[in-house]
Amino acid sequence: MPSVCFYFQVHQPCRLRRYSFFDVGHLHDYQDDAENRRILDRVARKCYLPANALLLELIDRHEGKFRVAFSLSGHSLACLFSPQEFRAQVLRHGERIRTLFGQSGRTFRHTELIYNNDLAATAERLGYGTILAEGMEKILGRRTPNQVYRPAGCKKLKILLRNYRLSDDVAFRFSDRNWTEYPLTAAKYSHWLHRIRREEAVISLFMDYETFGEHQWPETGIFAFLRALPGEILRHPDFRFQTPAEAAEGHEPAGEIDCPAFISWADEERDTTAWLGNAMQRDAARALYQMEPAVLQRQEGGVLKTWRMLQTSDHFYYMCTKWFADGDVHRYFNPFESPYEAYINYMNILDDLSRSIKQPEGEPA
Repeated sequence: MPSVCFYFQVHQPCRLRRYSFFDVGHLHDYQDDAENRRILDRVARKCYLPANALLLELIDRHEGKFRVAFSLSGHSLACLFSPQEFRAQVLRHGERIRTLFGQSGRTFRHTELIYNNDLAATAERLGYGTILAEGMEKILGRRTPNQVYRPAGCKKLKILLRNYRLSDDVAFRFSDRNWTEYPLTAAKYSHWLHRIRREEAVISLFMDYETFGEHQWPETGIFAFLRALPGEILRHPDFRFQTPAEAAEGHEPAGEIDCPAFISWADEERDTTAWLGNAMQRDAARALYQMEPAVLQRQEGGVLKTWRMLQTSDHFYYMCTKWFADGDVHRYFNPFESPYEAYINYMNILDDLSRSIKQPEGEPA
């Protein structure tokens, strides 16, 4: 029986205040709380609250046959620089999920679907049963993304791969009037899914939750599309909805996925260049993670929290200097006037944090 697996990424970055050289040594509050609140309120009003209400309505209407999954995380790049810090963050995140929701996560999804063989092995050692990644041709070859696989070197862990074409039809192309398939209706989209007839098929549709109402405005018809979609998909009696964990548990691996180099779902390259593709980004990341021994030695919760906040991948994303289509996307999300401004602002903050760490505890920086 083919399974449809909807997963939504929920993420809002901690935006930094404009921090000049003259603030170093004087101002130790780095976040732009007012802007963070303004944007969170806007996205909640346009996306989170109406989308939550609609999903609950659909779950009730279809008596639990409609199922979705969410990822809520801090979006760190620690796995690329510090295995120790990465493991600490994963364990801390798991504790937070248990505290808030009373659930233990069974599926591992890393920042922007960053993935490679070593990350899969770490996730397996941490007890996860499923991991998510981008279904790109680089690791699939001629195989389909619509099946469950086993990561190379793992014995129990299973991997689900995003069908990026079908996912991006909703996330990016839905309101594009120049798209040959515009307008996209729930009936048309469901027909595309129903053509995937393999009994063992798992169709993984992963996208930003902000697709609904924020990236695709209500005026585009995105909520009407979502409201009609489960019924259209379930109209075919052989199709069902499953969470990633359910889909992985219910299907045997169709083969092995070997991915020695890091991939992601970002930009045309689908690698880590969205965050580490230029000298500014690499310099900022190197400076940040070189502070780890001093931060841990300090043993001060506030300093550790601030250091981890500065690991959020968005800070490096704002420094990206890509052009063409990818550059347009980066500029849309960038609160700074340029990547260079983002870099200077970030490095000023790192300078101040570094000075604060070196000060004896209890003394002003």
